[in-house]
Amino acid sequence: MSEPLSGEEPLLSVQDLQKHFPVTKGLFKRQVGAVKAVDGVSFEVRRGETLGLVGESGCGKSTTGRLVTRLLEPTGGRIVFEGRDITHMRQGALRPLRRDMQMIFQDPYSSLNPRHTVGTIVGAPFRIQGIQTEHGVKKAVQELLELVGLNPEHYNRYPHEFSGGQRQRIGIARTLALKPKLIIADEPVSALDVSIQAQVINLLEDLQKELNLTYVVIAHDLSVVRHISDRVAVMYLGKIVEIGDRKSLYGSPMHPYTNALLSAVPVPDPRKREGRERIRLVGDVPSPLNPPPACRFHTRCWKAQEVCKTVEPPLEELAGGHMVACHFPENAPQKGDRERKAEAAVGDGGASDA
Repeated sequence: MSEPLSGEEPLLSVQDLQKHFPVTKGLFKRQVGAVKAVDGVSFEVRRGETLGLVGESGCGKSTTGRLVTRLLEPTGGRIVFEGRDITHMRQGALRPLRRDMQMIFQDPYSSLNPRHTVGTIVGAPFRIQGIQTEHGVKKAVQELLELVGLNPEHYNRYPHEFSGGQRQRIGIARTLALKPKLIIADEPVSALDVSIQAQVINLLEDLQKELNLTYVVIAHDLSVVRHISDRVAVMYLGKIVEIGDRKSLYGSPMHPYTNALLSAVPVPDPRKREGRERIRLVGDVPSPLNPPPACRFHTRCWKAQEVCKTVEPPLEELAGGHMVACHFPENAPQKGDRERKAEAAVGDGGASDA
């Protein structure tokens, strides 16, 4: 991991980002509701750092990645990249910006055109952006292939001739073609064999050090982002419920949902497994079409009380750089004003049955 530079404005700033997909009905497509895929997400990414964005399937993390790269139009909020507001920037104005902001997609099988050779696929960004290379496109593509650990002689091969891990390396080479400053990696290893996942994660780390890249790594598995991330943000049902540096979030998770996710991470050492309690969440993730009021996790939380159903907990800092949205956080250094107010509101009523 590269050391983030302090004292400067963040490379990427996201404020209260929203994406609501309308649900229509009938012949005249009358809107009857909206799927709140992303509903008020805020975070910053500094130059040279890696932010991990984790959560269960359907929590809105991939949609957040597509909003940041402007593959989707935001419903609300603000996206600032290198000091420029790109929230509703037109596609024509976005084209030069694509050089600085790229995306690695989840499935290497579907993100590569099977009719094109590796040379055509990796060289596409040069042609689209009209960039002239010093020794020609072929030489530039072969250097990129070598950079990601592939044989430059594979220039004329087709995607079906490669394994899943090699295809993802081809996708990474295409992403690096224009020397981007920010890379959004959407589940970059989830479609790969477990034995290959570590190789690709190590490759991303090496490339970050060599090329001074900034990453937002999206994953559903906390163990995947543990070693590559400087900071980790945990999403649940369209909102960030906890965000902090890697050491404090893994060592002292405060939100009950984060604790539940971490309890599901397999531990290979049997000695460390002893006395470790697995937290099993009851019920399914509620529908983003009709999310629960106030704290969205209260329907599955073992600590939920009446205040959790009526007052939405704000995302606020409880320790140095460690923010959590919970009325009754765990591992908090000391009880904050919010927790004391929540306990006062509950009184002696005890936990709810939710």
